Amino acid sequence: MDPTLIAQADVAGSADLVKMGLAIGAGLAVTGVGGPAIGVGLAASKSLEGMARQPEATGRLLANTLIFAALSEALGLFAFLIAILLFLQL
Repeated sequence: MDPTLIAQADVAGSADLVKMGLAIGAGLAVTGVGGPAIGVGLAASKSLEGMARQPEATGRLLANTLIFAALSEALGLFAFLIAILLFLQL
């Protein structure tokens, strides 16, 4: 078998398959934005519960909550950036 013929062979519709894969990947990457949103909401609710039960620990709870929220939002922004980059390749 001649290797040059294999190298020159074009799979019919391969560009369409790549575009379809990019679209599916972008859609899946967008779903990664929902997780951090839920995490920030849960962290905020538990922080407020803790502040209501122990008002003297409000400063420490608030600081920890803001750090956690910032880290979670960074993950959400990263997932959104990946989705945008994949979508722009279409």
